[in-house]
Amino acid sequence: MHPALSIIVFTTLSGLGYGLAALMGVGLFDPAALGTKFGHVLALMLIGGGLVSSTLHLGNPQRAWRALSQWKTSWLSREGVMAIVTFIPLTISAYAAIFMDRYLILPGVIGAVLCAVTVYCTAMIYGSLKTVQMWSQRLTPAVYLLLSLAGGATLGTIFAATGAASVTMLAGLAILALVAAWLVKRRWRIEGRALAPLSTPESATGLGTIGKVRLLERPHVNDNYLTREMGFQVARKHADKLFSIAILLGGLVPAGLLVFAVLATATMGPGLTAFLAALLAFLSHYAGVFVERWLFFAEARHAVMNYYGR
Repeated sequence: MHPALSIIVFTTLSGLGYGLAALMGVGLFDPAALGTKFGHVLALMLIGGGLVSSTLHLGNPQRAWRALSQWKTSWLSREGVMAIVTFIPLTISAYAAIFMDRYLILPGVIGAVLCAVTVYCTAMIYGSLKTVQMWSQRLTPAVYLLLSLAGGATLGTIFAATGAASVTMLAGLAILALVAAWLVKRRWRIEGRALAPLSTPESATGLGTIGKVRLLERPHVNDNYLTREMGFQVARKHADKLFSIAILLGGLVPAGLLVFAVLATATMGPGLTAFLAALLAFLSHYAGVFVERWLFFAEARHAVMNYYGR
């Protein structure tokens, strides 16, 4: 599948925003701290920015609102509806922290739960597509949820280093989430590559009963929408290298930097050293997740490519 930049930005930024908002919603941060106030604003900005970027992939972005009408049958519509609903408790929580120095448990917990539901809906947009077998796996929602938690906790450690929360608690949570996320992602990739194709040239054409089917002529001389959007290919050796880079940048480097942030806090207290270590950990993690999400699309194969000999 073609790895569209707008969709990669949407899924990565919104995942970070929902992860951070969920952690703030369960009361891990001091509502009176300046870092907490900035954290609430940043979470809403990441979520909003991600949603706006997703409309850039549409042929007619001005009609994006119509996607909300099919919530009974479409995970895309459900994701849109949940994103709007989730903004309500998140905004209430942000208002209470910013202007009242208070943590409101009810909107906070409701917002955290809705954040998880929204990320799940985002994952199921892809996980529900039987035509893309790589995506239609049981672990797809788990990958999205764990990466969202890991990104939110890593980002939250930056604010914790300013005194808004416990650096040890946030960094520890981030490290656990990072380990779990990349182990599940690795398992997801192994299982996806081992899947026996549900759709083959023989089953697609209905000629499998009389022998092996091979392509004689391409359906089209020139490229079309299908070959551009669903025929993207990346060499296996390059994909393996990129996945190793994703694990290194998205998991190993951030984990090491977060451990350093904890040690720096234990010896010197929350301050600039811990802040910079957490910031570098977040930047490295986002770079790794960006590569992971690019591969998520680039390695996927749509069943329609059976008609193009791919």
